[in-house]
Amino acid sequence: MDNPALQAGDAGNYNATNEPYTNRDGKWKDSYDPEPNAVSQMDLVEDGDENKERGNWSNKADYILSCIGYAVGLGNVWRFPYLAFENGGGAFLIPYIVMLVFAGLPIFLLETSLGQFASQGPIRVWRCLPLFQGIGYTQVIASALVGIYYNCIIAYTLFYLFSSFTSDLPWRTCDNTWNTGDCVDTNSLANWTGNLSDRVSPSEEYWDRYMLSRSSGIGEPVTVKWQLALCLLLAWIVVYFSLIKGIKSSGKVVYFTATFPYVVLLILLIRGVTLDGALEGIKFFIVPKWSQIANAKVWKDAAAQIFFSLSAAWGGLLTLASYNKFKNNTIHDALIVALTNCATSVFAGFVIFSILGHMALKLNVTVPEVAKSGFGLAFVAYPEALTLLPVSPLWAIIFFLMLFTLGLDSQFTIVETVATAICDGWPTLLRKKKWLVMLCIAVCCYLLAMPCLTHAGIYHVQLIDSYAGTYPLIIVAIMECIGISYLYGLRRFCKDIAMMAGYQPNYYWQANWAFITPALLTFVLIFSFVFHEDVSYGDYEYPLWAVTLGNLILVFCAIWIPGVAIFWLIVTPGSFMERLRKVTSPTDTWGPHLPQHRDERYANMANPSQGIGAKYTPNDGTKL
Repeated sequence: MDNPALQAGDAGNYNATNEPYTNRDGKWKDSYDPEPNAVSQMDLVEDGDENKERGNWSNKADYILSCIGYAVGLGNVWRFPYLAFENGGGAFLIPYIVMLVFAGLPIFLLETSLGQFASQGPIRVWRCLPLFQGIGYTQVIASALVGIYYNCIIAYTLFYLFSSFTSDLPWRTCDNTWNTGDCVDTNSLANWTGNLSDRVSPSEEYWDRYMLSRSSGIGEPVTVKWQLALCLLLAWIVVYFSLIKGIKSSGKVVYFTATFPYVVLLILLIRGVTLDGALEGIKFFIVPKWSQIANAKVWKDAAAQIFFSLSAAWGGLLTLASYNKFKNNTIHDALIVALTNCATSVFAGFVIFSILGHMALKLNVTVPEVAKSGFGLAFVAYPEALTLLPVSPLWAIIFFLMLFTLGLDSQFTIVETVATAICDGWPTLLRKKKWLVMLCIAVCCYLLAMPCLTHAGIYHVQLIDSYAGTYPLIIVAIMECIGISYLYGLRRFCKDIAMMAGYQPNYYWQANWAFITPALLTFVLIFSFVFHEDVSYGDYEYPLWAVTLGNLILVFCAIWIPGVAIFWLIVTPGSFMERLRKVTSPTDTWGPHLPQHRDERYANMANPSQGIGAKYTPNDGTKL
């Protein structure tokens, strides 16, 4: 951990020529080498990279596709369509777009600008404001926890993908060993005399009784399901080898994984709209119910969806941007990625509801009776709908391969976020051995995921998902806005962006960072707390000890924000007010990583590759 208590003499006089930093000239800057021979693995750094220590994206497309792949994930396909349907159909787009403009975009630009400006990961970037460095720890820990279970969901898609390589999909009929007497397939519906709501579909029993082999509770003694363990192993192998050279390798893999889902969605849409009943399904998705706009829950759901679908506040966007070249326009990037993400969500809604409309027609039920969200949509409702199509195994292969690639993109950045934070913390020791860091992360996450692969595994997945990736990240986003706007200084931050983009963000961005975005996110946080419901899975209610465990996970993620702040206040010398002033000011190692990018405000900056050094505030002295 960086130590702001070091005095100026400890770091201020260190450089490649043993010349004081205050006496550096242009000639020294041109020959600056922050850490000679820091990277011996030349596959991590290319000749065209301006940052020879950390490396850069090979080209702009690598970065944009990685951001799109990270932001566009499984939630765009299995969560947004159902949210829109449940919260007013087409009318939901109004609060959704409003929240994009006033919450999603501002956080996106704030994080990418911070990462690109300092060329540092989510922990060391808070040299700009040491009091808030706990934000970085929260982001890394939350990403690590999500990385453990998220790959389990990817393993589910692999399980279904391999099961689709057959002449007849195993979840089409009820004559399998795992089926019960309650199972009724589509061929038997004509003779079904019971209540349709009591019907259990073969796809539901395949998911529940075969793939998961779900136990009746989270606390039951269970064993690991070896088929899922093998699928998870394969998923981690793919992730590891895609990241073995860091962004240099993952930046090429995303050319397929980030674009293939769009090809599949287009194919599925063309097939879906040609089916009987498709129009009825699409109507449920787009026909507006204007009365819903007055419902506060709709606005909360819209804000939460746009916030999480953009992957804001996780540290991943900041990490990806830290590998950009300094003179890159982050404002344009934010607009491209955010608009692509939102358009994908709407597009996926047409794909999903066209098929569900056909399914409702075939089953002689209404669309709401077959519409589901999350796991129920991806692994029960949609697979059942695919069995109604000609050559259904082919469509299943395409669909689950799409889910696999959607998940991979997000997992790439989740793992890269953790690895970058670790390597930035010990650059001399670890940066040239990043492949080993990646391997350790993969092995540890695989072993820690074993409880998620048992017969009670889905309960563990739901528990971590409900607590690790919700409240802590909203708190992070609020703290980011407050810290940058009121402590680091809004004008200073805008000047930093102008050094990269060539112009300062306009009043729209500034008003959002300072007032609108934190206010909206505070509303979401309070609303979520007031109307909080304990975690559940279907009809299963978690026992008290499991809910307590979930709350402990939440606290473990968030406690770093006040904890690290208190730590800096304790170890920093001086009176309380002196300590407070120091930890709410940038350190002397804060600023552009390379000397040629520093203006007069950062002329006295210390070597960013070394310890945090003494306190240094850019000489313009502006905050607001």
